[in-house]
Amino acid sequence: MKRRSFVELSMLGSAGVMATAYAQTPAVAQKTACPTDGTPNQFIPKKTADANPLQNELAKYPKCPYCGMDRTQYSHSRMLIQYGDDLVDGTCSIHCSALSLGLNIDRQPKMIWVGDNASNAEVKPLVEVDKASFLVGSSIKGVMTKRSKVAYGTRSAAEASKKANGGEITGFDQALAAAYADLSADVSMIRKNREERRKRMAEQKKG
Repeated sequence: MKRRSFVELSMLGSAGVMATAYAQTPAVAQKTACPTDGTPNQFIPKKTADANPLQNELAKYPKCPYCGMDRTQYSHSRMLIQYGDDLVDGTCSIHCSALSLGLNIDRQPKMIWVGDNASNAEVKPLVEVDKASFLVGSSIKGVMTKRSKVAYGTRSAAEASKKANGGEITGFDQALAAAYADLSADVSMIRKNREERRKRMAEQKKG
C-alpha cells in the first residue's frame, strides 16, 4: 500500500476516535469568532506557506502547536510536516504529528521529516520519514506516549538500538498506525501527568 493511501486510512480512523471523544466532552463556552473558526478551518496550520521549511526550521517552528513543547529540547523526536499547499506543522513527536495529520484530513502531506537518532549531534538533524527506520515499543522512554517510537536514519542504527533496548523495527506507516492505536491511552496518560504537575505547582506556591 502506498504511504499516502495508508496515511489517509489512518487519518479517517483517527477522525472517528476524535469525534467520539469530543462527543463525550461537555460543551465549551463560545468564544469570539475569528476567520479560522469552524471545522476544518480551525485546525489549519496558522503560519504562512513555507516552500522551504527546512531552512531555519527550529527558529520558524520553535514550539509544538498541539502541546507547546520546545522542539529544540525534543529534537530527537520532533517532526516536520509540509502539506501540499506548503502550510507546515512543526511538532514535538509522532504523537502530535498523528493529531496534525488527522485534523488536516483534507490536506495532503507533501513531505514529512523526523529527528534522526542515528546522529550523535545534540540537536538531531531531520531525515525523510520514508528513509527512516522506526523502533517501536523499546525500553527507550517515549515522548507524549508510553510506547516509544524512535526514528533512525539508518537501518543499522535501528538494529543496534533494538539489540540494546528491544522493540520492533518498522517503517513510518506502521509507526504512525501504532501512534493512532495508542492515542486514547496516551491522552489519558498526558492528562494525568499534567494534572499531577499542576497539583505539585500549587503545593509549592502554598509552601
